Amino acid sequence: MNTLSPRHLLTASVLAVTVGLGIASAQQSAPDVSPEVSQQAQEAANNNQPLGANVANKQSAHVMPNSFADLVEQVAPAVVNITTTAVVAAPTGGQGPVFPEGSPFSDLFREFGFPGMPGPDGQQQRRQPQRSNALGSGFVISSDGFIVTNNHVIDGADEIEIEFYSGETLPAEVVGTDPNTDVALLKVKGEDAIPFVKFGDSDAARVGDWVLALGNPLGQGFSASSGIVSARNRELSGTYDDYLQTDAAINRGNSGGPLFNLKGEVIGVNTAILSPNGGSIGIGFSMASNVVSKVVSQLQEYGETRRGWLGVKIQDVTPDMAEALGLASEQGAMVTDVPDGPAKDAGVKAGDVIIAFDGAEVEDTRGLVRRVAEAPAGEAVDVVVQRAGGEETLSVTLGRRELAEGTAPDNQPQTPSESDLLGMTLGTLTPDMASDMGLPADSKGLVVNSVDPESVAAEKGLLAGDIIVEAGQQPVIDLGDLEDRIDEAREAGRKSLLVLIKRSGEPRFVALPIGSDN
Repeated sequence: MNTLSPRHLLTASVLAVTVGLGIASAQQSAPDVSPEVSQQAQEAANNNQPLGANVANKQSAHVMPNSFADLVEQVAPAVVNITTTAVVAAPTGGQGPVFPEGSPFSDLFREFGFPGMPGPDGQQQRRQPQRSNALGSGFVISSDGFIVTNNHVIDGADEIEIEFYSGETLPAEVVGTDPNTDVALLKVKGEDAIPFVKFGDSDAARVGDWVLALGNPLGQGFSASSGIVSARNRELSGTYDDYLQTDAAINRGNSGGPLFNLKGEVIGVNTAILSPNGGSIGIGFSMASNVVSKVVSQLQEYGETRRGWLGVKIQDVTPDMAEALGLASEQGAMVTDVPDGPAKDAGVKAGDVIIAFDGAEVEDTRGLVRRVAEAPAGEAVDVVVQRAGGEETLSVTLGRRELAEGTAPDNQPQTPSESDLLGMTLGTLTPDMASDMGLPADSKGLVVNSVDPESVAAEKGLLAGDIIVEAGQQPVIDLGDLEDRIDEAREAGRKSLLVLIKRSGEPRFVALPIGSDN
């Protein structure tokens, strides 16, 4: 496999901060789908049948398709546009424009809160968080509303909205994500069955095969582009990478969209482009469906990935090493170290060359890593090693990689990072935020992000940027602490809660009303 330089590698998603940036409506560019085809798509969904089967039966033996129109018409109802909304921190550093004292431009920029401009009191304006929208694509894989997209499309989103080709929109929830393969699985709930498509065999795709990419490029709505498979088994940066390279036009906003073969099967998930200017130059990458489908199956079942773990350090076998070891070829993976783990328990030793895993030959280290990751954790597999005494077959009970690496998700309920309490939007003070405010990195408390101007908190003089460090004469570190102090005060029959805030480093006590309905 060839590793590609990430210098001009870009994810194919669109981000727009909602300050002066418009987003084109996807519905305006919906494909031409006849009522008959729409009815057929709904009937297929009702019968739990994937879209595209009829197109596959109609394909001729021509080297070049006469048209992709039939394929687009059939599979379009399963392709969706994804809009996410999140709160992002305002950029740090950098000052606003400098104007002479008394300049009317200075007053103008101060009035509109330009970052870095001093306020009326001469103090620098505090940068406020901003709402942003991100655009991407996805596709439905089941009639009950499971949707596949890229993880980077929905990462950090507060709200996710799915728009179907018909213009209908539904909110979506995240079922699970896998940053290692940049895959995310979403779920929507609709009254009717939803048209969907199925995965094809990406290993069967050949260089030169025709492919079709669908999605939402640059926020312009539904769009189709065609091309060929330019290369297979491309590596970008991840451990489990297996990308199809295509010259079908992929642009920002296509992230998470499907790459179809002529049978109407999804053989890739459009993820990234190689470009010096941010636009398509005919080098796009789609994560192979055979990788995505396995990840999706685990996300559907567990809400997380559960990859196998062998527990060895390995390197590729060079021709010189193969000659020195008396191997017929340089295929296999040389074991350089065996720390405590499944492989050591099974008798694998440093210096062994793993030549087969679970009944399949091992070509190189990357192939072994992928095959181990795809194997079920907790199950025994046969590992064939070449050592001085000849070949030996060892039975290894695989561990779970996420546990071994300490990346398994914590299933304990998490305290939210931001919430509305007592008329204020509060967030946990982080070291980065403390640094931006000129506070010690170990500062603790809750940051007041905003105050409802009609709330009692506003009447009491609390302002955005204040830090609540105590409540009920006890330290508060997160939102849960403040909620506990409020509950304790109410149970004790008190009508207000004494909080200690810090503003520009100066402490001040404030009594906040905590009526039972607050």
